Amino acid sequence: MDPNVELGDFLRSRRARLRPEEVGVVLGAGGVRRVPGLRREEVAHLAGVSTDYYTRLEQGRHPHVSDAVLTAVARALRLDDVERGYLFELVRPAPARRRPEPPQRVRPEAHRMLEVLNDVSPALILNHRRDVLAANQLARALIRDFDALPVRERNLARHVLLDPAARDLYIDWDVVAQTFVANLRLAAGRRPDDPLLNELIGELFVKLPEFNGWWASHRVGQCAHGVQRLRHPVVGELALSHETLAFPADPDQLLCLYTAEPGSPSAEALRLLASWSAPDRPARTSASPPRPGQGTTTHRP
Repeated sequence: MDPNVELGDFLRSRRARLRPEEVGVVLGAGGVRRVPGLRREEVAHLAGVSTDYYTRLEQGRHPHVSDAVLTAVARALRLDDVERGYLFELVRPAPARRRPEPPQRVRPEAHRMLEVLNDVSPALILNHRRDVLAANQLARALIRDFDALPVRERNLARHVLLDPAARDLYIDWDVVAQTFVANLRLAAGRRPDDPLLNELIGELFVKLPEFNGWWASHRVGQCAHGVQRLRHPVVGELALSHETLAFPADPDQLLCLYTAEPGSPSAEALRLLASWSAPDRPARTSASPPRPGQGTTTHRP
């Protein structure tokens, strides 16, 4: 992804979403606007710069832009904190990495933390691509057994966007899917030279019909927190809060944690799923519910 092209597309998409009356722009009498949103000269006026200056910025032709100007443009376009950070990263991209990244390792202490959480909270450790670096048993039972996949396919975004089972699991699949696309665009802006990330994005362009339109919206965002509604084949519907936390010692590793409100049906469903998925559980009877992908007559030894 060319940062200059992305910068221009991003700025155009942000000014196109703003209505002139939202930012105090007075429309001329009888004038018909040929483009949606704000014009370049209107953004320039709101940011306190010349139209030529802003035009060159939108075209990627202004190599030296001060923080004050970028802040003024972000304010004029009403960017949120994530979008503002993305704008700065596009204007001042990180130096290209000349060597391949070494394989990421999850510290033993982090693995132990996942296991401690296993009885109550599905938990995964992800990187900026949303590769699943580690997951506890409850997360594998809730979402997908990533350990059973080839290493290059252990990616949460890929699962959500391309696995047909994810459309059944996530009740609000389109909302969840668009959030992951926004997160991938944010990651691509920060790591435009990441070959594995670019490979994943290319695969999504080819295999997911909705991806082209979602990507073209230039939405950026973080999967920081929220509520997800799921329909699990074993324990039924759940409403789970998710939080994404960074490891200070491992800045490219994130803990994604799911919790249920205490005493709620979702908490009881998680408890049942933890019992069901425990590796040392007693043998199932014919009355026990089947595991995902198994028939009702299948028994574990």
